Amino acid sequence: MNLETENQYLELPTPTGEVIRVLRRSHPQARRLRLTVTSGGARVTCPKGTHPAQVFAFLRKHGEWLERKLDELHLGTQPPALEPGTTTVIPLRGETTQLCWHAGPYPRIELIGDRLQLTLPQPHRRSLATARGLLKAYLDAQLRKDVSRWLARYCPRLGIAPTALRVRALKSLWGSLDTRDRVTLDLALALAPPAALKYVLVHELCHLRIRSHSPRFWALVASILPNWQEQRDWLRINGQALKAELDRLVRAT
Repeated sequence: MNLETENQYLELPTPTGEVIRVLRRSHPQARRLRLTVTSGGARVTCPKGTHPAQVFAFLRKHGEWLERKLDELHLGTQPPALEPGTTTVIPLRGETTQLCWHAGPYPRIELIGDRLQLTLPQPHRRSLATARGLLKAYLDAQLRKDVSRWLARYCPRLGIAPTALRVRALKSLWGSLDTRDRVTLDLALALAPPAALKYVLVHELCHLRIRSHSPRFWALVASILPNWQEQRDWLRINGQALKAELDRLVRAT
């Protein structure tokens, strides 16, 4: 196998003796290694020039999560419930991120390197509810931080702005615009790559100008995001898994 090939399949052995084939794809705009799993298989995206040994180390680190995700797709099962004290791997802004637990006097959540750390008092009956609240607030804040930056960029171009921004966990939609010009975005988009979130936001902002999905509407979207179809396709492929992850993290069972 030519290790310099831009797009190639890597073989990752599992503890059970099986082998997972992962498509390795270099991307000139990638800044970090990113692992995604869809119905089409597993793919690791890496910055151009990343050494194969670094890619294999990354895959081994997330091997358990990768095997579980592939099993879930194959069996049509939901991801396991969030369990206090048990480290798990989640998507965060399109990157694989470890969610770990730490004992401390005050509840808080913070990103440390590639780990999202939940700090809680010693386990008690309300630790899971507290963790879900912290996660929801953190995801909401991260999403709004990205959106506020893009609103400042795109609203002047469109000559119009929403009257309010709401962030909620939506069942099927990614976003909506109501008759009072309020934009609602799905909280699950905080788990998606920023480009996918940007597409949904631009989609709803363009509806401020054109309320239909006419050719003129899509031309307006393309004038702002030429690659909008790529992001829409990504959400169509990964959307169900993304919403299931949000359920696991912030919704009480």
